This record gives sequence, structure tokens and C-alpha cells, in this order.
Amino acid sequence: MRPSMKLAGALACLAMSLACSTARDPAKGFRLAGTGDTQRGKAAFQEFGCTECHEVSGANLPLPAVQAVRLGGSVTHQPSDGYLVTAIINPAYHAKGQPTQAGALHMPDFAARMTVQQLTDIVAYLQSRYALSPMPVRSEFP
Repeated sequence: MRPSMKLAGALACLAMSLACSTARDPAKGFRLAGTGDTQRGKAAFQEFGCTECHEVSGANLPLPAVQAVRLGGSVTHQPSDGYLVTAIINPAYHAKGQPTQAGALHMPDFAARMTVQQLTDIVAYLQSRYALSPMPVRSEFP
């Protein structure tokens, strides 16, 4: 097995086991080595054709021709780096860990084409597009 495939497999297993965290950089568990560069991440996001299916909140990128999966925007829980890595290198699983349905659009396999630095940069770019907003308070009493 090629080293890049071993690395991708190891990262996928680790990221999948830790993707449930709601903190971007949890105290324990998966962390990306080093920091990513948001500008390089935006360029890599475009280079790998991610804009064909993904719209990024507040980004000045071409809009997808298909119904887009929107990334970024206002969220009550910041996606963890592990979640984003899992979504990129093992896209067959969605947020709830369910495999994609047969016939559904799916992301290409980037394991043999994307470097760890590109992955780190894309995650940094996507993280910069999320804005944490407070969770709404619901009153139990009328």
C-alpha cells in the first residue's frame, strides 16, 4: 500500500472516531498538525473543484450549477477539524454517520490527489467561514 493511502486511511479512522466533538479543537483527540493558511485553502478549494457542488457562506466564489451543499455561515456548534477532515477524505458518511444513498451525488476520492498541507489549508479556510452564534433560549412556560 502506498504511504499516501496509509496516511489517508489512518487519518480517516482517527477523524471518524472523533468527528462528533462540537469544539473546533477539542482538548483530547484529533488535531491537525500545524496551522492551515486560509488563502491557500480557498485556492485549493477551487483547484479541487469543490465550488461545483458547494456554496461557501460569504465567499466570493462562483455559484455551483447544481443544488449546492452550503458550507459556513451562522452555527450554534463550530464543526470540529476532525468532522471537516472526515467529510473531505471519507465523504460517504454525512454528519449523522449515515452512508450516502445509492444514486446520490458524492464527492470524488481525494486521498491520492490531496496533500496533508492542502487538507489542512482547506479546513482552515472552511473554519474561517463559520460564525458561532448563541443557541436560542426557549421558554418552557408560556
